[in-house]
Amino acid sequence: LTPELERIITMLRIMEKKFVVSAEGETFLLDVSAILYIEAVDRKTFVYTEKGIYESDLRLYELEEQLEEYGFFRASKASLIQLRAIRSLKRDINRRIRVTMENGEVLMVSRQYAEALKKRLGILQ
Repeated sequence: LTPELERIITMLRIMEKKFVVSAEGETFLLDVSAILYIEAVDRKTFVYTEKGIYESDLRLYELEEQLEEYGFFRASKASLIQLRAIRSLKRDINRRIRVTMENGEVLMVSRQYAEALKKRLGILQ
């Protein structure tokens, strides 16, 4: 398989993968490809998309294990980001990275994960 073909196969898998979340007492089957980032706040896990915010019953580490192969990356102790949803990166103080997502939201990648993010994106500095 060529790298390009492997990317296409991965994209097809992402489009097929559904994820169970809830919002306002209703349960939804969300396409993994629609998720921009995931955040843990006060022992709750929130899933952010262009269209809304949902809650998951799973812990962040469980989601990280399930979603790593779909292009998600641990950005801090409390968040996972979808690498394909990154619009831009900017260096911040203390070796952190400021990430702007496709929806315009700005997230911080802690210095603990900054080098791994650069490596994963193929950014050599």
